[in-house]
Amino acid sequence: MNNSSWQHRELICLILYAFVFYVIIIRRSLHLSHDHYGTLYGLRPGWIGGWYNDVSDAQWRNFRANLPILTVVFGIFTMAANMMRAFYHLKAKGMSIVWLLISLAYLLYLHGACIIFVLSIAAVNLLLVKIFGKKKYFPFVLWGFNISVLICNRVFEGYRFSSIGQHWAYLDNFRGTFRWHICFNFVTLCHISFGYDYHWACCSSWLDQKKHIQSCPKCSSGQTCYLLLQSCYCLSNIFFCMNFNFPQERNLQNNNFSLAVYLCYLVYAPLYIAGPVLSFNTFASQLDTPQKNYSLREVAWYGLRWVFSLLLMELMTHLFYYNAFAISGLWKQLSPMDVFIIGYGVLNFMWLKFSLIWLLLSNF
Repeated sequence: MNNSSWQHRELICLILYAFVFYVIIIRRSLHLSHDHYGTLYGLRPGWIGGWYNDVSDAQWRNFRANLPILTVVFGIFTMAANMMRAFYHLKAKGMSIVWLLISLAYLLYLHGACIIFVLSIAAVNLLLVKIFGKKKYFPFVLWGFNISVLICNRVFEGYRFSSIGQHWAYLDNFRGTFRWHICFNFVTLCHISFGYDYHWACCSSWLDQKKHIQSCPKCSSGQTCYLLLQSCYCLSNIFFCMNFNFPQERNLQNNNFSLAVYLCYLVYAPLYIAGPVLSFNTFASQLDTPQKNYSLREVAWYGLRWVFSLLLMELMTHLFYYNAFAISGLWKQLSPMDVFIIGYGVLNFMWLKFSLIWLLLSNF
């Protein structure tokens, strides 16, 4: 029997295995949800077939509730930014100021007076980068400072203005709607990315264009490289790609590490709460030159896929109460097989949740 025949049989066996596996998982999940829905936390009346909806996950609940306003607000922001780019021919520095003003207004709503803490820590980080960025021991300074900040944030729970002085105590009444230190982990990652990109820009030599083209499969075949870092940041008409690993992000000129671009990178509204985190060089290059790799048809298809994923998420949270089982602690009373099913379901829920959040916000 030839190899192709064995591969065909193997494929059939895998398909049958997957089919049986998911039939068992779905059937048992439906029974668990039906038998225990009365004792689970975080269930709300749903809109599909009269079933309850599992909104026990706080992040998903808040995102889902604010999805209409998020879409409208970020849509308006994006259109306004694109219009200003088109009419006033704004580049990286100009666009960073536009997005910075928009993002600061957003942060003021989220954190109130606590925006002072975010900007103060960012200023200290920038000062350390500018002072020690050219030193060999700079990574230790960068990591030491940012880890210390995270520890202090957790210990002091975001700090109180009254601890600075009683004449600042009134600001504790204006702490916004979202605790600033909860999402500061993403800002910390941005601190580190900015610091390393500046360090590499100061300490690394210019990229050899010919050597890169010869070693990069994309460039040598005439294809377009990924993560295009435009020539305005380095040499004329040179693109850099992921295939060159780190060096493609080591060649921003120092005058592009400005305060406006830095702050815009840290507090960029669409990515501020849930990410994903981009490297500083990638973010700055996209500020200067928006993506033109995808046609309107491809973008529309991308949007339809996102809507389909959202509907799939809604169907899953209406039928299977995986996260509610995990939060309620009811899984401790179930059999090992049921615990496995709930754990597997929670993993699927978490993956789909972050996929929906990141795919939506990363496109603004």
